[in-house]
Amino acid sequence: MSTLEQLSLRLGYSFQAIGLLQLALTHRSAGSPNNERLEFLGDAVLGSVIAKALFDRFPQAKEGQLSRIRASLVRRETLAEIARELKLGDYLILGQGELKSGGHHRDSILADCVEGIIGAIQEDSDFSVAKTFILSLFTSRLEQADLGFAEKDAKTQLQEWLQSQQLALPLYSVLETTGDAHNRYFVVQCQIESHHVQIEGAGPSRRIAEQIAARDVLTHLKALKQLNEQAKI
Repeated sequence: MSTLEQLSLRLGYSFQAIGLLQLALTHRSAGSPNNERLEFLGDAVLGSVIAKALFDRFPQAKEGQLSRIRASLVRRETLAEIARELKLGDYLILGQGELKSGGHHRDSILADCVEGIIGAIQEDSDFSVAKTFILSLFTSRLEQADLGFAEKDAKTQLQEWLQSQQLALPLYSVLETTGDAHNRYFVVQCQIESHHVQIEGAGPSRRIAEQIAARDVLTHLKALKQLNEQAKI
């Protein structure tokens, strides 16, 4: 079995034209043809599928809320997480410069590859098949999508609050990663050294776990500050 056929099995999709998968893995640093056109197509298909999924999942949500959740789901960091879950870095075709500089691990290249593969599946089959593939990648992330995150970024809120109190910024660390490639589960700790606070958050991606931990830390710190102020009265 060839390397491309092995990846095809990992993706859960059998290409009729396996050359499309090879093209999706080829970064522009490797010359032409490369995955830029497939990436363009995949980006459009991905945005459409995620928009419809969110539209159906949150019938009462406003346009701005849906837009912010969609942006968080299709952002570079999220796509790079998915690429790492699929171990796409092992299959990338890069030029010598990118090989030497660690391009296999770069978020932008990994994210582009995911979009390229989506575009390749669209070209090899049709929109319905591409949609099924996308939803298989995003199932847990869509299930964890929260309108609360659309209103505010908990990590940013925590950072701004700490800065307003002239305190050091939080430290985030991954404590545990479990599950298979399509169903990862992350446990992340958010630490505030000035208050000796260590609170954990968990979710289907590192980003979501960090947001949950940051939200709980901020709630804890605000409550602690309020108690201290009341004690002075």
